[in-house]
Amino acid sequence: NVKSKCRWNEEMGMAEVIEKNGKMWVSTGIVRSGKIHTSIEETLYLMELGALHLVDNENGSISLIEMYEKVAGGKYGCCWELFEAYRYLKSLGYIIGRHHVAWSLKSIRSSQKPDALDGTEVSEQLVDIGSKVEVSISKLFGELKINDLKPDFDIYLPDSRFRKSSPGDPNFLLYLSRGHLPSRAEIESLEKQCEGIPLKVCQVTEGRVSFFSFDKVELPALP
Repeated sequence: NVKSKCRWNEEMGMAEVIEKNGKMWVSTGIVRSGKIHTSIEETLYLMELGALHLVDNENGSISLIEMYEKVAGGKYGCCWELFEAYRYLKSLGYIIGRHHVAWSLKSIRSSQKPDALDGTEVSEQLVDIGSKVEVSISKLFGELKINDLKPDFDIYLPDSRFRKSSPGDPNFLLYLSRGHLPSRAEIESLEKQCEGIPLKVCQVTEGRVSFFSFDKVELPALP
């Protein structure tokens, strides 16, 4: 019954949570320095639900129409078709994050092998990791080209035990096809980036969201 409040950062293409209400923050937004930041698709989705009030730097309200225009412009690593895919999966309860964007720095720390770090080297390496992650986020949320051949989202099945500090591997990765289904060479390139995690290809046509997956099949030799 009480909306959360976020402040939009035009340069980053993200929103910073100012007032947090509701349980959706368990699986929404990335955590940095104790603050939650939401991508443009997360921000718009929550606004559509009526769960989020978005303001600018002068505390002026930002409308849904303004956010629709930002998404339609294809900025910040998101486009309208990608948002429709995000909205569809979120409505089904899936947990969705940008591909290769850590939910929190704690999740990076937990993935490091303890025997590989010791003493002051721990803090030094984590600071280095953290700075690299911040640079990655800046690129993914502010400079990413929509047509880059890489998975778009990490998808997790609905799970009440999900934690940003230890999310585990996604159940599958999602790639939005841009106008046509990917070629065999493109699929093989995408699968190499998946590191064994299943890949699904999404296509959005006139508001209809479709999903595809590909298996390798050995055809029998004909006599």
